[in-house]
Amino acid sequence: MMQGAVNQAVGVLKAPEGVAAVLSPLRRRLLDNLENPDSATGLARKLGIPRQKINYHLRKLESAGLVELDKEENRRGCVERYVRMTARAFVISPAFLGGLAADPELVRDRYSSAYMVAMAAQVVRDVAVLRERAADHQQRLATAALEAQLSFASPADFASFSEELAADVLRLAAKYSRDDATESRRFRVFAGLHPVITKKEDIAQHRGDDSAETRAVRKTPAGHTTNRKKRR
Repeated sequence: MMQGAVNQAVGVLKAPEGVAAVLSPLRRRLLDNLENPDSATGLARKLGIPRQKINYHLRKLESAGLVELDKEENRRGCVERYVRMTARAFVISPAFLGGLAADPELVRDRYSSAYMVAMAAQVVRDVAVLRERAADHQQRLATAALEAQLSFASPADFASFSEELAADVLRLAAKYSRDDATESRRFRVFAGLHPVITKKEDIAQHRGDDSAETRAVRKTPAGHTTNRKKRR
């Protein structure tokens, strides 16, 4: 692999050691400062923290799969290890919660926010599994995502749009779905509507800009707006 390259845009954490690794504020701070590959010495100089302490936590992040070796350099008789993040951003898979994970089948109201959250969690869990299977076979996973923002003048317009959207999805499904085809592959379509976060403080927390314990670990490059991937 080319030095300095990041394996993937988004990494999914589902193993206990991976989730535990990002609970430490210091380790999240280290990840925040690994936009580019760096060593324990470089991070110590940047953050004002002893190199031995940083090296210990980098080892923990490496064993958890959040960082990996980028290169090694000989300096003054010592080997300096440079590490990089294995992904630009991370999300935690609901699979980590086991039986506590949200299950859309247990939510009766299909129009509730609870159902949307459960469906979104299922997407994260299922796509993470499918990505691993595709990677094991050195294949690329076929996915498509759609995002748009619009404004409704009234609740009636919202309801009408939802009904028309559902009708169009069902029409397209009837047109293209071919269960009888020999080489057919099954896909799941999920679409949802929710209000846009507009309060500045809510946006900051949502993006992980604050320093609270619950902030998200993310490193999204500027201009990264990819919503559609055509694979395999």
